[in-house]
Amino acid sequence: MLGRLLVRFLRPMWPLVLLVVVFQLAQSIASLMLPTLNADIIDKGVVTGDIPYIWSTGAVMLGISLVQVVCSIIAVYFGSRLATAMGRDLRGALFHRVVAFSQREVGGFGAPSLITRNTNDVQQVQMLVQMSATIMVSAPMLAIGGVVMAVRQDAGLSWLMIVAIPVLLVIVSLIVVRMVPAFRLMQARIDRLNQILREQLTGIRVVRAFVREDHERARFGRASDDVMATGLRAGNLMALMFPAVMLVMNVSSVAVIWFGAQQVQDNGVEIGTLFAFLTYLMQILMGVMMATFMFVMIPRAAVCANRIGDVLETDPSVEAPDAPVAAEAGVGRIDFDGASFTYPGADDAVLQDLTFTIAPGTTTAVIGSTGAGKTTLVGLVARLFDVTAGAVRVDGVDVRELDPDDLWARIGLVPQRAFLFSGTVASNLRYGAPDATDDQLWQALRIAQADGFVAALPGGLDAPIAQGGTNVSGGQRQRLAIARALVKDPEIYVFDDSFSALDLRTDAALRHALDTELPGATRLVVAQRVSTIQHADQIVVIEHGRIVGLGTHDRLVETCETYREIVDSQLAAEEAA
Repeated sequence: MLGRLLVRFLRPMWPLVLLVVVFQLAQSIASLMLPTLNADIIDKGVVTGDIPYIWSTGAVMLGISLVQVVCSIIAVYFGSRLATAMGRDLRGALFHRVVAFSQREVGGFGAPSLITRNTNDVQQVQMLVQMSATIMVSAPMLAIGGVVMAVRQDAGLSWLMIVAIPVLLVIVSLIVVRMVPAFRLMQARIDRLNQILREQLTGIRVVRAFVREDHERARFGRASDDVMATGLRAGNLMALMFPAVMLVMNVSSVAVIWFGAQQVQDNGVEIGTLFAFLTYLMQILMGVMMATFMFVMIPRAAVCANRIGDVLETDPSVEAPDAPVAAEAGVGRIDFDGASFTYPGADDAVLQDLTFTIAPGTTTAVIGSTGAGKTTLVGLVARLFDVTAGAVRVDGVDVRELDPDDLWARIGLVPQRAFLFSGTVASNLRYGAPDATDDQLWQALRIAQADGFVAALPGGLDAPIAQGGTNVSGGQRQRLAIARALVKDPEIYVFDDSFSALDLRTDAALRHALDTELPGATRLVVAQRVSTIQHADQIVVIEHGRIVGLGTHDRLVETCETYREIVDSQLAAEEAA
């Protein structure tokens, strides 16, 4: 997977790759020329006392060194651009894939894991590319070039390379094989740490309300300790690698000096040649050591690349059709035709054989016990996931045959958990209609019974909203979410238990305003309170994923036992209060 990712995202940037290779090759050639020139200075200058030759050859070495430095700087510059550009494209591809996921895929991966994959995992792959451009490209050039130049200097000592290089490769391979499982476990435990931290930040009120700070600290501490233990295991292996490489290099140096000294003593090799061979051997082993450093990064980057590839290769279960069908505009009719839905891996269906029609311009309410499948029903209308049997049609066309953008443009969804984005009141209201005027925003706020508290905020429409709307109350957050849907002005409004945080007076005023201001809009309302839905044109009663009642309030009170029990329980609670 790592190779496929690199080929896919580096291929469009082949000019940068070529420039990195060219300048790394130039600096490697310059580096390989220096030991030979140094040997010439020793043998032809120092030994013979030829001072002019020492100065002239030294000047050549100085010029070559400057070329090496300049080429190395340029190579690092282009390598950095290459790595950061690839990281940008990889994060963009992940983001666009995740945005296209339905709730099924998001739930399957988990939000903490998706965040880690788009940040830490991409960073590991990007770092691998960065280090490859600065180290990995030049390492084989130095190693191969060093072998050629060393053999040219003294073929008699070449057997030392045949021994040292395989020994070094075996040591590195044994360590790397043990590091791969450690890095794989490391990423999984980072996911777990992110999950716990995200839960604690999101549920901080619950933690404090139940006085569970110590428990949550201990839970986070255990997860942090697990990450530390795995990091220590990988770090110990990494720490073992470099001493092993240095041991091989130092033993090789001693061997070259030992056996080379005997050849110098026998007048078979000149002193300068011996120093050049030793330098080339160090360059060879240095190249292997630099490659070793890359081998430390490759296992972790490979694990991260597999996790990134899992996301990129997962096709969204909700996809746009190849040939979208155009539905009639401005109608707002919804038909459930034997619609059923089963979550992947579940034994029982959440919704089974739902068949009913929501006529244009009417209000249909859905009520039932907790877990009956009401929110899932809403998700089928908005095509947050697809039915597993039957069909859901909007304006006579199966939602799976509509272009998703066309479908979502027809629907104004107010989710069960009202969520606001960081920004201002106006920026949140304009989320679905960027060109909406201030007058339209205030009209939507009036209908949603939110104009009073917004006008009282410092700045009014320009009042700041924190991430998630945490600086306003639950009821205010719900009313702003309703106003956001109203600004969009769609054909169909879907309210998924969107009145639960409102008091009865505000609830009644809001419903009256909806009836008055939006008489032609189709409304699908999911609610728990009977008072919210009793005036709906039709009420759908769901129990265990099946329709057990369909009709008006008065009719259901007489004919549907489940609905009657809900009404009686709420009336009893009100009387007790």
